[in-house]
Amino acid sequence: MSDDTPRLDMTAFFTLHRDLPREGPGEPADIEWAAGVAGTPRNAQMADVGCGPGADIGSLLSVAPEGHVTALDKTAQFVEAARERYAGDGRVTILRADMARIKNQYDLIWCAGAVYFLGVTEALSGWRKSILPGGVVAFSEACWFTEQRPERAQAYFAAEYPTMTDEAGVLEKVSAAGYEVLGTRRLQDAAWEAYFQPIEARIAMLRAGADAALTEVLDEAEEEIAVWRAHRDAFGYLLTVARPA
Repeated sequence: MSDDTPRLDMTAFFTLHRDLPREGPGEPADIEWAAGVAGTPRNAQMADVGCGPGADIGSLLSVAPEGHVTALDKTAQFVEAARERYAGDGRVTILRADMARIKNQYDLIWCAGAVYFLGVTEALSGWRKSILPGGVVAFSEACWFTEQRPERAQAYFAAEYPTMTDEAGVLEKVSAAGYEVLGTRRLQDAAWEAYFQPIEARIAMLRAGADAALTEVLDEAEEEIAVWRAHRDAFGYLLTVARPA
C-alpha cells in the first residue's frame, strides 16, 4: 500500500496498519535465498525499495553484515517507523523518497511486493542505472499460479490488481526490461502468515468501536486474508532474482 492509493480512507488505513511489523508477505528465508542465488557479497551495498516500516532491513543486514542498506518509502508513517526501528545503526540509511527515482548504485535492489506500483518492466528499466556490475534486482510480485482461477479470487483482484498475470507473464516482463532471470521462488505460507496474523490481531482489537470508514478498511483486510487462505494454491507472490543482460 502507498500514500498514492485513494480508494480507502487513509486515516482509517493507518489506524489498522500503524506499528504493524510488516506491510506485505515475507520472511527472512526469502532474502537468504535471493542473496544465495545472487552471490551477494558480505559488504554489499543494498537498497530496500518500498521498505514500509523496515521489516526486511534486518534480514538484508544478516546476509551482508559488512554492508549497508539504503531503505526508502514515500509514506511518511512508514519512514518514521523504520527510522525508530534502526535509530543509531550506521549500516542503515532511511529516506522518504520515490521508488521510481533511486539514486546511487547497489549490489542488490530488494523490492518486496511494491514493484506493481510502477510495473515490472518499468521498474527494472528505471533501476538499471542503479545496479553495480554483477548486481541484481530481487522482487516479489503477485501472480496467478493456476489457469483455473476461483471466482472469489478473481473478483478480489479485479478491484485490487486488474492487470495481474501468471508466472510466465512476470518473466516476460523481466525479459522485456532486458534482464536475465537467475532464479524464482514462490513465497511460502509462513511469509503470508507473518503479514496476516498481526493484522488479524489488530482487527479484533479495533472492530467493536469502528466507525464506517474504519469498518470498510477492516472488512477489506479480512477479505484479503480470507481469499488467500481459501485459494492459496491459485495465486501468491513470485520472488524473482534478475540481472541486467
